[in-house]
Amino acid sequence: MTASRTPYIPGRTGRPELLLILGSCLTVIAILSIVTFLLIREHANAQQAATRSATTIAQLIDADVLRTVELYDLTLQGLIAASQRDDLKQMPPQVRHLVLFDRSSTARFKGDILLLDKHGEVLADSSLIEPKPGNFADRDYFVAHVSNRDSGMFISRPFKPRCDCEDKDQWRISFSRRIASPTGEFLGVAVASMRLAYFDELFNSLDIGDDSTLNIINNDGILLAQKPYLQSDSIGKSFASRPNVVRILREGSGSFSSVSSIDHQKRLYTFSRVGNLPLTVIVALSSDEVFATWERTAVVISGATGVLCIGLLWLAWLLSRELRLRHNAERDLAQLAATDALTGMANRRTLDQVLRHEWFRAQRSALPLSVLMIDADHFKAFNDRHGHQGGDDALRSLAKVISANVRRPSDLVARYGGEEFSVILPETDSAGAQQIAEAIRVAVEQLPLVAGAESPMTVSIGISTWTSASEISLEQLLFAADKALYQAKEGGRNRVVAG
Repeated sequence: MTASRTPYIPGRTGRPELLLILGSCLTVIAILSIVTFLLIREHANAQQAATRSATTIAQLIDADVLRTVELYDLTLQGLIAASQRDDLKQMPPQVRHLVLFDRSSTARFKGDILLLDKHGEVLADSSLIEPKPGNFADRDYFVAHVSNRDSGMFISRPFKPRCDCEDKDQWRISFSRRIASPTGEFLGVAVASMRLAYFDELFNSLDIGDDSTLNIINNDGILLAQKPYLQSDSIGKSFASRPNVVRILREGSGSFSSVSSIDHQKRLYTFSRVGNLPLTVIVALSSDEVFATWERTAVVISGATGVLCIGLLWLAWLLSRELRLRHNAERDLAQLAATDALTGMANRRTLDQVLRHEWFRAQRSALPLSVLMIDADHFKAFNDRHGHQGGDDALRSLAKVISANVRRPSDLVARYGGEEFSVILPETDSAGAQQIAEAIRVAVEQLPLVAGAESPMTVSIGISTWTSASEISLEQLLFAADKALYQAKEGGRNRVVAG
């Protein structure tokens, strides 16, 4: 239990530096949140822009492939129509060849265009007036038309031609249609092959970056074309079991980000079906290239934001330190202004403020309030005999004794002036005040004698108490304590008198 409470300091507030630090932290959090949101949005915008660009490329490829396939289909339909003319056999070979293949010159990157009978034997060849013997009954397109009465166009798997020609090592695909009698009987197949160099030329006209790829696969997941080649022997191979291809074939069109199972590079895949054809175009843009600009921007913005936030926190810390130093200085000055320099007790100014505060609190709570007025007996003579230094030492000793006997934190000991002290005792009745006052008187009387003194130091104490039954003012309460002190002096000193 402390001897007396800290002197009352008006205007004391919380620590503003804590609010400054909190505000700065909240500001930094807000800045980081906004920058993070903007970077995430820009990342999404970059991905959307790349998807739009890839979709445009896929649409260009789709349109070109559809036009080319349409030309091949017209060639096949013309070949079938010409082959079913009754007068064709009576025509000279040159004329018959011209009639059969009059539309084939419009097809791009065309290979052989053949007319096969129902056994797969060659009936006509676009490159020769007199076709070379050959049988293609084992080709997938021929097998498909034999077993399927659908007269639609069939696109084969990639293959290499059976010839000793210069382009025998070049991959091709074929477009074919079934030839049937009016009753639906299978009569043969019209087939036209196309060199896959067509896709190479088409892809070379499109710039997609270094680590991005263009691909075309069929419905079985077989790769028909790719730029650039991720594997040297990938054409004609099936990738139907690869997770990315499984998703592409299942969804038909769309976009997603994933890692390639071939070179393990992360790419943004945009894909679409080529019309009603069993072909799918895949544009796989490198994620590093798609987000390269965004990453550079993110690094710059993140760095600048980090410097800004660190600078803001540093300045806030400096300012809070200055505020703390200023607050401590103001507190020390207020403490000095509220404290008696000689005794370290509260001074008269603090006494008046605390007494008024406790008075109003007592009025609200209806609890008693007592005031002690304490005066050192014969102090002027003591001061004259022992000098000012001795008098000051005696007052300091007296202040310590009073404080030692006023034990509650809510009580206040103050130097009233000169050798006079006051004690405020909230929630203390007259009996309690007299008990404390008597303890103070006895303790002062028991102080050791000062060198050269003939008798110990003593004090006279006056008490006044306000209760809810009293009808006195604060001024009257103080006057009553002063009057009781005067009576103690008149009654012989070294005594306690209650007013």
